[in-house]
Amino acid sequence: MQITRQADYAIRAVRYLSKQGLTQRSATSTVAREMKIPPSFLAKIISQLSIAGLLHTSRGARGGVSLAREPKEISLLDVVEAIDGPILLNECVGDPAACAFVDECPMHPIWTDVQKTLVDRLRATSFASFKK
Repeated sequence: MQITRQADYAIRAVRYLSKQGLTQRSATSTVAREMKIPPSFLAKIISQLSIAGLLHTSRGARGGVSLAREPKEISLLDVVEAIDGPILLNECVGDPAACAFVDECPMHPIWTDVQKTLVDRLRATSFASFKK
């Protein structure tokens, strides 16, 4: 399993903004340059994060982008799911009826446990925990 490039860029952008502080606005061009994100790609990411309630955006000379919540209130899971949707290691984890073998499959409890562990870890990791 690998997160998408878009989710990776979103994490970089939120990490950058979390270092700027809640009230500090940053130009998207600055975020793109500092985090090495293609500007056109960042615009789409910023839009998705804004719709998810993670970022505030404003246009104009004094515009920019900023966090909508404190870094301690934004988790890695929030960002990944805002971009990629819910994490599913296998479709049977989200919908056991999707697999004809779910009742006899030895992998189903493993996939379920691994997904829970991953989701719990991402949920427990806030952007306030990143020092660098």
